[in-house]
Amino acid sequence: MPIPNPAAMEFFLNRRSRPAKILTAPVPSREELLPILTAAARVPDHGKLEPWRFLVLEKQALARLAALARRRGAEMGLEPERIEKGVLQLSEADLAVAVVRVPRPTVKVPEIEQILSAGAACLTLLNAALASGWGASWLTGWHVHDAEFCREGLGLGAGEWVAGLIHIGTETTTPPDRPRPDLAAITTWVSE
Repeated sequence: MPIPNPAAMEFFLNRRSRPAKILTAPVPSREELLPILTAAARVPDHGKLEPWRFLVLEKQALARLAALARRRGAEMGLEPERIEKGVLQLSEADLAVAVVRVPRPTVKVPEIEQILSAGAACLTLLNAALASGWGASWLTGWHVHDAEFCREGLGLGAGEWVAGLIHIGTETTTPPDRPRPDLAAITTWVSE
């Protein structure tokens, strides 16, 4: 017989991300962040390939990346509002963890399974931060989809890309919950 974990189920039924713009210091210390990263590294990983890695971006690194985003956005000819949105995502943050998708050549595990594992690492990192009492948000943006920004700013290698920036901090306000999907509209029961 299954052994239920009501506390875990309650967490999942009520979890919600916190917008990055409401997160501030204090942020987890390196010691406090280690169990969160450990949880994220326990995601399904067919073939034990570890097709992801973590870059912990602290305040000074985020400021450097914000300046790079401003420069790259201008070089790319992006609209000023779009540039500013990417810059603020970095400059206003106190801590973010970049989950980097790392391709692992293998004939055994399809690429899509490796990509899904990187996404699972993002979600588990987000949920582990929330379960630890921190506010957290999973974001991306034009800057992390720009290969030059990722190469120069994050040191990403060939074939690597950012699956998500998980912002972690102390929430300044509790946002209202958003409407959730209509389960009946998205679920099909297949009996035979």
